[in-house]
Amino acid sequence: MIRKYGFLVFVLSQVMAVACYAQVRTAAERTEAYLPVLRGKRVGLVANHTSMVGDRHLVDVFREEGIALCRIFTPEHGFRGNHADGAVVHEKDEVTGIPVVSLYGERRKPRAGDLEGLDVVVYDLQDVGVRCYTYLSTMHHVMEACAENGVELMVLDRPNPNGYFVDGPILEPAYRSFVGMHPIPFVHGMTLGELARMINGEGWLGGGLQCSLTVIPCENYTHRTFYELPVPPSPNLPNMKAVYLYPSLVLFEGTVVSVGRGTDFPFQVFGHPAFKGNPLEFTPVAVPGVSDRPPLEGETCYGVDLREVPDDFLHDQAGIVLDWLLAAREEYGDDTTFFTPYFDRLAGTAELRTMIMEGKDKYQIRYAWKRDLNAFRERRKPYLLYPE
Repeated sequence: MIRKYGFLVFVLSQVMAVACYAQVRTAAERTEAYLPVLRGKRVGLVANHTSMVGDRHLVDVFREEGIALCRIFTPEHGFRGNHADGAVVHEKDEVTGIPVVSLYGERRKPRAGDLEGLDVVVYDLQDVGVRCYTYLSTMHHVMEACAENGVELMVLDRPNPNGYFVDGPILEPAYRSFVGMHPIPFVHGMTLGELARMINGEGWLGGGLQCSLTVIPCENYTHRTFYELPVPPSPNLPNMKAVYLYPSLVLFEGTVVSVGRGTDFPFQVFGHPAFKGNPLEFTPVAVPGVSDRPPLEGETCYGVDLREVPDDFLHDQAGIVLDWLLAAREEYGDDTTFFTPYFDRLAGTAELRTMIMEGKDKYQIRYAWKRDLNAFRERRKPYLLYPE
């Protein structure tokens, strides 16, 4: 059984203090820093349900403050965050009637016509610090479109809840895709504001373009701050447990194993019909607006429940917990079908899959990343806005 590999031992053995969350002021809350700059300009806004200023949405703040908001752009999951993975939605905001342009699906990058008449685009989305989380790729495309069309971009920065560590393989150019566009680690430890500066500074936009960029930073934030998100960032990350487990569990999306999509606890468990004898049993089902076609839909899965893993354990690990992936692969027993072609695209390299198939342990895998991670930490320093 998978549990013999010690997945749940730490639940009983770790005695941790409750994490203390620093009082952080997001850039969106610092209205005095950006509203004066926006007055008199025609504004586009990249936003979704996470774009909150306290208990008000940023769209409402703009309207109340007389900002000329002309167009809303929205990433995967839609403006209200209530669309399933992969859904493409073009709509109008139900409150204001402002046109909403989806930046997911075929149109991942704003067209020239979408930006016509705009002076500045404001970007305000809550990221979770993992390279494959597509809000980063959306920002890249927005930066590129702004650079091509002479439109300014303002990023309202938000804390990275997984910003306290850097881990995983660096993306190789051959594996560049919408779930990985930049030569950065799988877990990069940066905010989107910092990454926007790095994308500009490193010449990663198409044709080496430079975006006219302003980043409004957070206050009272450091990379060691454990920031609790006030709003779930997407339907399948419904709570902080899922957010903290995401860097370790999302690689399962490139395998035959379910991470609980189609249940009440996505990204807080993992399992498969072949893992019989393990303590957890669940059956993924379609959940409208969350997971329309979850992996292993309708099949009874057996596996491991991670909902009781202390947050402090994950913080102390300060890295991807490889034990779960390695043990699940051993339990499954068939390398030829355990991994799907999506795994290498997620990982940004074929090396991780190869090392796992060769029976390398977590220490050997981590050692293979060490030199590149050290080089990345040095490379990112000029772009950091917050103490490490």
